[in-house]
Amino acid sequence: MAVLAGRVPWTQPSAAPLAVALLQGNVSQHVKWNEDVRTKTLLDYRRMVFDAQAARVIVLPETALPAFLDQLPQDYLASLEQFARAGGKDILMGTVEREFHGHDYEYFNSLVSLAGPLSQPYRKRHLVPFGEYIPTGFGWVLAILKIPLSDFSRGAESQPAIAAGGTRFGIAICYEDVFGSEVIKALPAAQVLLNVSNMAWFGDSLAPPQQLQESQMRALETGRWMVRSTNTGVTAAIDERGRVVARLPLFTHATLIANVIPRSGMTPYARAGNLAALAIALALVLAAALRTRSRLSASGPRRL
Repeated sequence: MAVLAGRVPWTQPSAAPLAVALLQGNVSQHVKWNEDVRTKTLLDYRRMVFDAQAARVIVLPETALPAFLDQLPQDYLASLEQFARAGGKDILMGTVEREFHGHDYEYFNSLVSLAGPLSQPYRKRHLVPFGEYIPTGFGWVLAILKIPLSDFSRGAESQPAIAAGGTRFGIAICYEDVFGSEVIKALPAAQVLLNVSNMAWFGDSLAPPQQLQESQMRALETGRWMVRSTNTGVTAAIDERGRVVARLPLFTHATLIANVIPRSGMTPYARAGNLAALAIALALVLAAALRTRSRLSASGPRRL
């Protein structure tokens, strides 16, 4: 069944190939917020954007720049927007937004579109416990450790795909692509899937390649290309069959330009989500239980 399902063309190309530049800045988490590194990071990423002349869409990873979105120099953002408009390009950037409400800020881990069609930013909805928010009842952890941490706020459960380069992108930030049932909420509108991540937190561990495999699974489940822009890796392009078409080495400062094919259509998983898989698993458990019971009945009572 799995082999047959993999051969069925559930989705089909819906537009011409699109050149997407995936930026990997390779900025160490230990120094990212140092003042002397901050300016270099801003200049490096702008240079990478300007060098991506061959791309129609340019993507910066999760929280790429060491500042809140509203704290970035206005002339810096203006230069990026001017470059994009002059070249007919769209820039998608991972950033932290903040909104002031009453006496405090509300923070969002976001992906915003610069110089592209007017659209709402995508705001991360599945937050990391203890990393991006403190679960209810665990506030005492902050009091003991004296960590100056403010919780992030969740984005809306249902958010539209972001338009860029004449294509609609379904967005996931960091480990959100673990959850297939959430990724498919962008379908059928989304023609390409996009993940932005900052895996610098995990260093040289199993986490980066493991997340790459998660993205491969999401691509296979949805019949869509998945592109990934990450700070330290794995930055990659994955086709609709879950195959890694191109990737950058870990811990390198580089840009990957991939020709991505937008697709439309719905796979069985995209239509049914986890319900079908759960139903099949339950049926297998029941079948095994009935078979075991039948064997015990056939063997009859034992005499001691």
